[in-house]
Amino acid sequence: MDRQMSGFQDGRMTMAKIPKALHENINSAFPKNVCVVGTVQPDGWVQISPKGSTLVYDEETIAYWDRGKGKTHDVVQDGTQVSVFYRNSEIREILPKGGIARFYGTARIYDDGPVREEVWERMVQPERDRDPDKKGRAILLKIERAEDLAGAPLET
Repeated sequence: MDRQMSGFQDGRMTMAKIPKALHENINSAFPKNVCVVGTVQPDGWVQISPKGSTLVYDEETIAYWDRGKGKTHDVVQDGTQVSVFYRNSEIREILPKGGIARFYGTARIYDDGPVREEVWERMVQPERDRDPDKKGRAILLKIERAEDLAGAPLET
């Protein structure tokens, strides 16, 4: 398996790949293994929030639905750096270091349009039920780093 190292290559920014073996695990993580999102607040403290709506949008992008409440909502704008933590101890054969994956990406906000609609349609029903009036927004995170517990790049 190739290891996808993010960073700069030939003067260009490269994106990390989300291993295909994790796609369905992340997409079906709710409710047992919900992804946790981390953002830095204006006061410097890190806000950690569970996001049951988290899904793999494509091989370089994680998406979640933001219902418009709380400190994470207030901070995440286009260009905000966001961390996503995923843990599932039952898949140690895929993630041998504790069943943990960390993803680091940059946010893009979709308040309307086809991307927002696609995230709405693809997220788990219990999360749609929590926003019956569909007032939220889609957040897409272009993943720049995908690492295991020890900080090594995830194998794709």
